[in-house]
Amino acid sequence: MAKENSFDIVSKVDFSEVTNAVTMAMKEIQTRYDFKGSVSSVSLEKEDLVLVSDDEYKLEQLKDVLISKLIKRDVPIKNLDYGKLEGASGGTVRQRAKLIQGIDKEQAKKINTIIKNSGLKVKSQIQEDQIRVTGKNRDDLQGIISAIRGADLSIDVQFLNYR
Repeated sequence: MAKENSFDIVSKVDFSEVTNAVTMAMKEIQTRYDFKGSVSSVSLEKEDLVLVSDDEYKLEQLKDVLISKLIKRDVPIKNLDYGKLEGASGGTVRQRAKLIQGIDKEQAKKINTIIKNSGLKVKSQIQEDQIRVTGKNRDDLQGIISAIRGADLSIDVQFLNYR
């Protein structure tokens, strides 16, 4: 009997890299001229990034700085889910960005549809917040990986445990 090959599709964020990116963003904000005298800050609270600034314009600039630092640290920015703008103390504005971990049921169904529509002989199985794909032919598994990479998903996915 032929050996089954498999891999897992996951969506994870490395929080140590996020912490490093937040630290680097705060250093840049403290030295930039356009943030002089501003009450702008970025902090990490559990699985949320909290952005605080004087007004919406500065908040957008703050987001740009943070996103550039996250990209440099290879943190997927697709996994950021921004909440609505809210007023904070002292006339400032605050926005929370949730870091999405794992694949929810809706995204898992989308990925399974991509796998089924590919026409390759593989099986996919949803396991909590990840998807296991198995098949006899490694080329089929490579085809699935390229099909999923080419798909327009709202989260960033990684492929682990390729055997």
